[in-house]
Amino acid sequence: MKAILQDLNYQQIEDLVLRLGEKKFRAKQLYDGLMQGKRISEINLSKELRGKLLDEFEDCPIEIIKTLISADGTEKYLFRLADGNIIEGVFMRYKYGNTQCVSTQVGCRMGCKFCASTLGGRVRDLTSGEILSQVLVVNAKHKEGTKRGVTNIVLMGSGEPLDNYQNVVTFLRNVSQEGGINISPRNISLSTCGLVDKMYDLAEEGLPINLTVSLHSTTDSERARTMPVANKWKIAEILKACENYFKVTGRRYIFEYALIAGENCDSRHAEELINLLKGKPCHVNLIRLNEVKERSLMAAEEKQAYTFLSLLQKGGLSATLRRRTGADVGGACGQLRASYAQEQENNDN
Repeated sequence: MKAILQDLNYQQIEDLVLRLGEKKFRAKQLYDGLMQGKRISEINLSKELRGKLLDEFEDCPIEIIKTLISADGTEKYLFRLADGNIIEGVFMRYKYGNTQCVSTQVGCRMGCKFCASTLGGRVRDLTSGEILSQVLVVNAKHKEGTKRGVTNIVLMGSGEPLDNYQNVVTFLRNVSQEGGINISPRNISLSTCGLVDKMYDLAEEGLPINLTVSLHSTTDSERARTMPVANKWKIAEILKACENYFKVTGRRYIFEYALIAGENCDSRHAEELINLLKGKPCHVNLIRLNEVKERSLMAAEEKQAYTFLSLLQKGGLSATLRRRTGADVGGACGQLRASYAQEQENNDN
């Protein structure tokens, strides 16, 4: 596999163009083309420069090979990388804008029991340019004139973003670079299962993104039943890291809490969650679990979800129940990739 040109920021592309013996203005032509989601072969460049670039870099680091459209308008994509690996992403329409969910790894090694991304383990990290290319191709698909198609980004696809730390931080800098696609860090959310040491590192990066932590339980022992990471990092340590993030960045933090039937959403858990979080500069985002057929966990009923939400709000917590999107097209992380892999295996047999 060749290098990924989208890994480079504008200054690095300018340096590259000069190294290849070209005029400096070619850098803007090249960079603008990449930010429009074009392949190298599609950008208006001289034949000689295009040839030099294609000798070193992948023409197409990522392509959409399958699109599923939900009844609610959510679009789910299956992407193929230049090395043949498969990842997925989601495009969701909201009143405030269009949000894209991106992947940061091929697979995941965190082992959360409610997530299909972990079924085959972690294959490899994505480069910063492979993460960025997901946004570029989807933005190009939905762009209307000068109006950007993607306005918000959530790093909640396959993979644990903080387990691919440096590539993710480089992506965050490049996707928010002025002159590029320029999505504000304040419109970007990063979801982690709670890698505490990296949460402290992230606070010092000068990137005021929204930090979201997958909590899903109120005690360490219960959390460990569905999230192996709980065996290393305790809830108390996660809360300290979140408080530090708020202190350093001024950004309140968010806890995701997937409502799992019979597991974590009765009145006792509501009371424990209130005691744990009341008075903290945080928000609780409740999610009705998107069920994964390879797992035995079931989503809470809608009535139970709203009862749980009401208890949290009456207890003084800022909390909302996320609108369930894309469930009819396998909205949970890793589901489409897993089904595609099964189809390929069946075809091979």
